Amino acid sequence: MNVRAVIVPGSGANYGSLLEACRRIGVDAEISDEHTRVAAATHVLLPGVGAAGHAMRGLHEYGLDRVLTRLTQPLLGICLGMQLLFESSEESLEALSSERARGRGLGEGASAANVRYAGGASHAANETTDLPPIGKTTQAGDLAPSPQTSPPTQSGTRETSCLGLLPGRVLRLPAAPSWPHMGWNRTTFDQPAHPLLDGIGENDWFYFVHGYAAPVGAQTIAHSAHGEPFAAIVAHDNVYGVQFHPEKSAAAGRRVLTNFFALA
Repeated sequence: MNVRAVIVPGSGANYGSLLEACRRIGVDAEISDEHTRVAAATHVLLPGVGAAGHAMRGLHEYGLDRVLTRLTQPLLGICLGMQLLFESSEESLEALSSERARGRGLGEGASAANVRYAGGASHAANETTDLPPIGKTTQAGDLAPSPQTSPPTQSGTRETSCLGLLPGRVLRLPAAPSWPHMGWNRTTFDQPAHPLLDGIGENDWFYFVHGYAAPVGAQTIAHSAHGEPFAAIVAHDNVYGVQFHPEKSAAAGRRVLTNFFALA
């Protein structure tokens, strides 16, 4: 199969690492927020680092929420990108401000040498953004906003409407044993025969950095645990998601990407 992979800059992320991980398995992916390029891809990846509310506002402003929800080809959400696939998230802009006020997060520009964790409620301080923010494409044809669609809504202080491609609500992880969940962890298979798990073992380790997660549900094909079980890998129709960073998960992560690009 001739893979034409597009990485959608849904929010700040280490795109260079993901591009290199794709190249290592023979896939030359491109990064683009142009609607036509995303729609024409054979496989689409939505990585993310940051807060759900900020990421959804960016996707909406440049019409990418509409593009992503209309795709029929395989779509893979990574880390925050996986969380955006669900109906909603407890992590809102107000929740982010609350976490920062309590000293939980010090902003994406904080130094990893000074804080263990930054960027609000979801991701590590050493996750760098090596491309312009969403909508500031480096290719011709900047995107226009899409005023005909409704912007993400929030309810109370902890709710962000997401893409709604998967049923369910993303929740804040418990405070114990530590918050956020940051480091290596194994997974337990819920649907061991799924092709996305081909060649993966339950003793394989994956690298996680997140403070929010989706509960285990019908679409969960593998789960992990940090204080309580959460969905680590999900799949429904053409929509797939991994809560960990495959580009930082060595051979096991590369195998997951290989399996994704083999999907049609």
